[in-house]
Amino acid sequence: MKKIFATAINCMDGRVQLPVIHWLQKEALVDYVDMITEPGPNKILSENKDRAIIESIKTRVEISTKMRNSKLIAIVGHFDCAGNPTPKDIQLKEIRSAIEIVKDWNFDAKIIGLWVDENFKVSSIK
Repeated sequence: MKKIFATAINCMDGRVQLPVIHWLQKEALVDYVDMITEPGPNKILSENKDRAIIESIKTRVEISTKMRNSKLIAIVGHFDCAGNPTPKDIQLKEIRSAIEIVKDWNFDAKIIGLWVDENFKVSSIK
């Protein structure tokens, strides 16, 4: 039986790994999540400046989408992020901007934004 994968561009913060995996398994009905981690990836992607890190993220997303046939990419921000210590409203804007940047990579996958709050509850952002 073929297993279904999703890809998460997530913070390296260990507190948010399992909540994101569990949310994607339940809400997106996937079996596994390829986790691509950086400190504050929503900020890194939205600023679109650090070419080396962005290219590294893109390469890892490409592996997930091509080798694992992932059809869903989630970009994650979270409360109390050491790599991106900004308020929720700014992080949500960054996630939306990052979604647009990742869309330009033209992978055959849906791209969504997720927010992890202070209780480690995950929600989809609009």
